[in-house]
Amino acid sequence: MRALHIITGLGVGGAEQQLRLLLGRLPVDCDVVTLTNPGPVADGLRADGVRVTHLGMRGNRDLTALPRLTSLIRRGRYDLVHTHLYRACVYGRVAARLAGVRATVATEHSLGRAEIEGRPLTRPTRALYLRTERLGAATVAVSETVAARLRRWGVRPDRVHVVPNGIDAAGLRHDPRARAELRERLGLGPDAYVVAGVGRLVPGKRFDVLVRAVAATPGTWLLLAGEGPERPALAALARSLGARRRVRLLGEQTGGGVAALLSAADLFVSPSGEEAFGLAVVEALAAGLPVLHHVCPAVDDLPPGQAPAARRFGGTTGELTALLRCRAAQGQRRHPPPPAVRRYDIARSARLVMEVYGHALGSGRDAVPVRTVRGERVRGSAAVRYEECAGRRARRRPVRGPSRT
Repeated sequence: MRALHIITGLGVGGAEQQLRLLLGRLPVDCDVVTLTNPGPVADGLRADGVRVTHLGMRGNRDLTALPRLTSLIRRGRYDLVHTHLYRACVYGRVAARLAGVRATVATEHSLGRAEIEGRPLTRPTRALYLRTERLGAATVAVSETVAARLRRWGVRPDRVHVVPNGIDAAGLRHDPRARAELRERLGLGPDAYVVAGVGRLVPGKRFDVLVRAVAATPGTWLLLAGEGPERPALAALARSLGARRRVRLLGEQTGGGVAALLSAADLFVSPSGEEAFGLAVVEALAAGLPVLHHVCPAVDDLPPGQAPAARRFGGTTGELTALLRCRAAQGQRRHPPPPAVRRYDIARSARLVMEVYGHALGSGRDAVPVRTVRGERVRGSAAVRYEECAGRRARRRPVRGPSRT
């Protein structure tokens, strides 16, 4: 089975890193096309052995990209096209239909209440999305929250499949050596109380709330991983509050940098007001950190007791400051990874994706081969021998540690 993944860009971001992690687990021969920005994740995919093509799209209305993408898909003779992020979903579904591909699947990574991929959600945006959605065979939502939003938009319920984002839990385990090394490099003592945040430095992530709360909590330090247009404003805010030394903006973290950061921290905070999933929160839970979050479907959608170390707060600076002061007074604490971590394992996400592929290819429940792999039932194309293919691909393309902002 041959599949083509089409994504809007391959800079360092949640959807981009999720694609790389997923391809390390899918027992399918996969290529990748990025419409724009063949950034660090493209380099990582190529290092993993994945063929990556940059289409060179010049903007949202670069219609010359459509025939080029159609031709590329037709030449590749793919059995299935899988699209990621809004622009790639719109262009990719049209191109796949024109190329005569048997099935198209789209993953909706970043649909918020009023935003999509950090941009305002307008009526024309929604209309174009819905028109092109009908060209595909299935739409994947990364959380139950996103699935409900798609259904409210008018996407047929039988076309929506929930496949949560996944993590490499083993690569996120607490590492005392990495903790000591990063703290020493940053000049932080072993007893310093360290708060961590991870994400793009954009207004919607509301990291200004976190900077203000840390500045108002004496003796706490903030390590913030990520890059984006808000970086200068956040640095200026920390200076104005007299917390320049205690607020460290670490930039994009690659090559296991996020895992080291989570090992070095004592508390993880996500003040974001709009999330489709909340992958950074799940990564923090896998590292054994207590978590404070404002909006996080990955936790909010869970049954009770699945993430006991995670607590939701109302989103105000005053409430977060009070919580930080209380946690800092309690001292450094680590927790065992909660049941939610197993639920969000990347291997499980890959198995669910294979089930969606079987559905999209029209095999039907009775016609899709079912195999038991390490105790779990797996569906897939008749051409796929899951266990053997997964083993070969894992040897050829080792899964890297998390490196996401």
